[in-house]
Amino acid sequence: MHYTGTIYRPPFESASLLLQVTAGCSHNRCAFCTMYRDVPFRMEPMEQIERDLDEAARRYPHVRRVFLENGDPFVLSTERLAAISERIHERLPEVETIAMYASVLNIKTKTDAELRALRALGINELNIGVESGLDDALQAMEKGYTAAEAVAELTRLREAGIDFGANVILGAAGAGRGPENAVMTAELLNATKPYLIFTGTIHADPGCPLYENLQSGAFTESTVGEYLDEEETLLQCLDIDCRYFGLHPSNIVPMDGRLPADRETLLAQIRAAREAFTPRQLASRPRRYGEGAVVIED
Repeated sequence: MHYTGTIYRPPFESASLLLQVTAGCSHNRCAFCTMYRDVPFRMEPMEQIERDLDEAARRYPHVRRVFLENGDPFVLSTERLAAISERIHERLPEVETIAMYASVLNIKTKTDAELRALRALGINELNIGVESGLDDALQAMEKGYTAAEAVAELTRLREAGIDFGANVILGAAGAGRGPENAVMTAELLNATKPYLIFTGTIHADPGCPLYENLQSGAFTESTVGEYLDEEETLLQCLDIDCRYFGLHPSNIVPMDGRLPADRETLLAQIRAAREAFTPRQLASRPRRYGEGAVVIED
């Protein structure tokens, strides 16, 4: 299989066939992201996609799920996505789902009829960086849309029958604003009903605006205690049936469960962590290493 640069995928796509159809990210301006900063966006030639599918058909003939790479393949035109989907089904007839990263901005470019047509071709369970329900946080993160626009587009997506997983950033609004961010983000999620919520805490590597803002003090990260309070509020406010996937390395408390069935179990994990940390640890800010993984110092 042919890949360009680093290939990223959600952890729950570990068993999927990864098929590169684009390189880079068409937006590539999110203030916290360095994943594709040095990768110019381009479409993969159809000839290369076909060669990769021929190889996949030889090596993995019974694959049932394909995840399209890279940053936001849903930016491709409906005609292009349909052609890719048709080639997938021709060579891998057992495929049931074609998933990929997508953004709210990608949905805007497609009509309701086009969304329904893509769903009929097996495109489903998109992974979308929703991040926050606060307009000023979305603006600071340079997402390119408002919370109201996100609700409108994600609603269109669901009405077309396409499920999506929502990535949410705890601490996206900065120190002191966790409860507000949690309430407004839950409001957006309750309105749009993702099948999965994927949480992480805000962090940045050198090479993006957020990193510079953290270093200069223009953005102040939440404390460990504030992160716990924010996630507790988010869980209390969510009123949807979905998987709650909190196993990103950046999370203060790793957790994975089903809402609403496991709500009290998840809340108990947060409360147990709060009791286990010392007052000094709760007032501290996490130290980070690879992928934003947290170290909470004594």
